[in-house]
Amino acid sequence: MSAERILYPCYFDATLKRREGRRVPKGLGVKSPDLAAIETALRKMKASYRREEHHHPARWMEREGRVVVEWDGNKEDLIRRVAKRLGSRK
Repeated sequence: MSAERILYPCYFDATLKRREGRRVPKGLGVKSPDLAAIETALRKMKASYRREEHHHPARWMEREGRVVVEWDGNKEDLIRRVAKRLGSRK
């Protein structure tokens, strides 16, 4: 059984500081990531996911939504894999 992992766009935003929600190294981040780009990366990875209109608690005013992914591995591995896919679209 897969665990659900929640991903927010701010995790991948190279313009943010770590304390503002970025979870990847700046080199792996992208400028202004959106849910559509994250969904495209997840489709390429053939990962099962659903989009939700919930928002990161520290960034609730941004109203950017989130993606819930069915993932067997750890969350950090998922975040890095998605970040690498996002980075390839630069």
